[in-house]
Amino acid sequence: MEERTTLKKSLKAHWVWAIALGSSIGWGAFVQPTTWMATAGPLGVIIGLSIGAILMMLIAVSYGFLIKSFPVTGGEFAYAFISLGRTHAFISGWFLTLGYICIVALNASAFALMFKFVFPTLIENFPLYQIAGWDVYGMEIIIASVALGTFGYFNIRGTGISGRMQFLFCSVMIASILMITWMVGAQPGTGLSSVQPYFPSDTTAWAAIISIVAIAPWAYVGFDNVPQAAEEFHFSSKKAFSLIIMAIFFAAVLYSLMILATAMTQPWEGLVAEDHVWGTGAAIQELLGTIGLVLLVTALTMGVFTGLNGFIISSSRLLFAMSRAKIIPASFSKLHPKYKTPYIGIIFTVVVSAFAPWFGREALLWVVDMSSIGVTIAYFYTCYTAFTLFKTKKTVAFNPKKHIVSPFKKTISGVGMLASLIFLALLLIPGSPAFLGIESQIALVVWIVLGIGFYLVKRGEFNKIPKEELNYLILGSKEIEAENRL
Repeated sequence: MEERTTLKKSLKAHWVWAIALGSSIGWGAFVQPTTWMATAGPLGVIIGLSIGAILMMLIAVSYGFLIKSFPVTGGEFAYAFISLGRTHAFISGWFLTLGYICIVALNASAFALMFKFVFPTLIENFPLYQIAGWDVYGMEIIIASVALGTFGYFNIRGTGISGRMQFLFCSVMIASILMITWMVGAQPGTGLSSVQPYFPSDTTAWAAIISIVAIAPWAYVGFDNVPQAAEEFHFSSKKAFSLIIMAIFFAAVLYSLMILATAMTQPWEGLVAEDHVWGTGAAIQELLGTIGLVLLVTALTMGVFTGLNGFIISSSRLLFAMSRAKIIPASFSKLHPKYKTPYIGIIFTVVVSAFAPWFGREALLWVVDMSSIGVTIAYFYTCYTAFTLFKTKKTVAFNPKKHIVSPFKKTISGVGMLASLIFLALLLIPGSPAFLGIESQIALVVWIVLGIGFYLVKRGEFNKIPKEELNYLILGSKEIEAENRL
């Protein structure tokens, strides 16, 4: 049996917290407030995101247990293997890869969008074409590509560098959001009166809130980057749960502050009706002038950088784990000869994401819901695996290496499974406030067909791997077998 490739333990606890938080707070917190308020109103957005955070925390119980028990790279891919075997491991990994790479692409494109707002004359050079009513410019593509290339380079140089950068970016982002909120609240004529009405007049409060709850898997995706880096923890994996909970809590607070800051600048219905390219940017600039815009651009830049950095880390680690299990080509599990990072996975993530800016902003928004599908499926697999490993009492089949007696945690993991199914239902059932648009449906079907084709090609080779070898390659132990026989 060949030797299993492993990653260097170099990540400190506060870096991992910053990876989780920074990945959760990406471009959406700064670019999307007016879009979200148009759908749900300020209070609807805040309540919806708060409910979403609570549901994510319930799901995080399963993550905390599994990271502690199985601190290996691959996260949800490995967890699906533990409970349901190799085919489900592939399904989980395939959909999660979709979610992660989509988010890398969206953050890179959001960075270019920010330049388009701040320096329109610079960006509106080299016009190329129009997609879904959105003009695509060559300079946008160049800026997004440079951002991707830069973070790809730093990630290849080592997790230590990317971890330090992530914590610095997060600290600056938090400080900027706090300053913006305080400055908006301190201006004459602003305040909570602008936040009214709390919900849109053309929908019910319930429908408004549910439409936001449905995007929670996308809004908070990032805390699940923690298990992807578990093999690189330079601290006890028992800390993972508290790091995830703190990241989700701070993400909910920061999202709410940006909604409040945007809504307090002026009556929000009028702001939404103006249909700015960047509504929050226009509102903050009008109220606070250049200093406000500088703070907002700084916060957005840090949010985009943390999203790019965090998801490049996670995408490359997921590809590394799947390659180590021989599902995808072996090159993805090769480590850089000097820096010992999975550099092929990093380069692949950057190159694939670099195609996204060519399709324009509207086309990119079509993949947001599709990426929500991907991460929600991964959440379900994680909760299901934890549910199978938590036991109400010791039985003959009890294995102390992987089982734990905890009726309460078993119940919570069951609730996490239910929450994941509800998220999927909101996105897939016609008539739901968050039902996928036709473009997103088409993109999702294409990804599923590609996955089926790829799996059929690799199935014979994958199924020939002995279960003991697969246990070793994925989990690092020949003794820990999957819950269901392979």
